[in-house]
Amino acid sequence: MPPSPGEPTAAPTTEPAPSAPAVPARDHKWGFGAFLLVFAIFVLSAVMINALLGPVGPGSPDSVVVIIIGTILPTALATLATLLVTVVRGNGPKIDLRWSYNRHDLRAGLKFGLIGLVCTTVAAAIWARVVGEDNATSSLGTLVDDQTMPVVAAVVLFLYVWLVGPLFEEIIYRGLLWGALERLQWGRWAVFGLSTAIFAVSHLEPLRTSLLLVVGIPIGLARMFTGRLGASIVAHQVNNFLPALAVLLITLGVMQ
Repeated sequence: MPPSPGEPTAAPTTEPAPSAPAVPARDHKWGFGAFLLVFAIFVLSAVMINALLGPVGPGSPDSVVVIIIGTILPTALATLATLLVTVVRGNGPKIDLRWSYNRHDLRAGLKFGLIGLVCTTVAAAIWARVVGEDNATSSLGTLVDDQTMPVVAAVVLFLYVWLVGPLFEEIIYRGLLWGALERLQWGRWAVFGLSTAIFAVSHLEPLRTSLLLVVGIPIGLARMFTGRLGASIVAHQVNNFLPALAVLLITLGVMQ
């Protein structure tokens, strides 16, 4: 029934729009010292595993075990230490490391990864011509050279180099290291540049450091422009596909 003349009308009622869920601010208690601890765990575990398992001998079944364990275990231990740091001294990996994995990360990771794959392939060809094929080979490539493996072991190494290794490395470098450098408040380009340089140097392959810088640039850009770890993980995995495929073919005896 319409209101009578002079009677005040009630204001229309509207329901408040739902507010966006609050995103917890990253406020952790770890810094660059945490990265140094994690890197020390990586180096010391690699040295201990190498000492315990002994040298690699071509064609020996034991050498397959040495390669698999020596390649995977040190990085896995360092990654585990990284996750523990975020749990004990922070808010957990999702918040502290900006760990996400959605279609936006996938799209950005594929874009930067394909760019990186092209750049890395060209840079590797140029680098091999400058320093020679033998000096341009990675440490893993040297280990598996002329080393035929059972199919299961070869596939495990392929999946590690292609998918799992990049995941581990991104958690350490574009996760823990990136977050530690952000606390210094140097700006995102400084964080990108320094983390890329440390990523290259930390592989402990002096002759390949320049090439590893090229590898790290598009991966770091994926992390910087999206602000999330998922994009750099995908970019790293895309970039590692061809090297992983080469390792698979070599260990199966298809390629020399």
